[in-house]
Amino acid sequence: MIRVDVTTDQISRAFLALAGAVDDLTPLMQDVGEYLLTSTKDNFASGTAPDGTVWAPRSQTTLDAYAARGDRPKGGPLVGVTRALSTTIAYEASRDHVDWGSNMIYAAVMQFGAAKGAFGTAANGSSIPWGPIPARPFLGIGPEDEMNILDIIAEYLEGAMRL
Repeated sequence: MIRVDVTTDQISRAFLALAGAVDDLTPLMQDVGEYLLTSTKDNFASGTAPDGTVWAPRSQTTLDAYAARGDRPKGGPLVGVTRALSTTIAYEASRDHVDWGSNMIYAAVMQFGAAKGAFGTAANGSSIPWGPIPARPFLGIGPEDEMNILDIIAEYLEGAMRL
């Protein structure tokens, strides 16, 4: 077998740059995290899940509760009166992944939904929650997000190869 090794300074630099770029992906994960923040906030603005499915509307019970308190919702489902959930979306990037979501105690219930009484009963015997809460996914990666994240990855790798 004949073996020929060809090395040039430019090729060596390119391999070193690529190896450095993939050793710690924190900058890439930060870019993806920023994108996911924007995409998730867009979900709140449009009232849709990442896959484009429209969120279930508020129930009449919820609308009645708002009216009884004199509250006026500032937007569609999940936006509510204070916009607390939609304004607490954050991300944390590391060298090999990015996490994003909300620290609101009820975020998982809004994402996945809950059956009436799923969390027991209150002291007065009423169910917690008082009725079913439909899942309204606000976190996730839809088809458009997937394509955009792939573009972010490609751009990151292209940038790593620029010498």
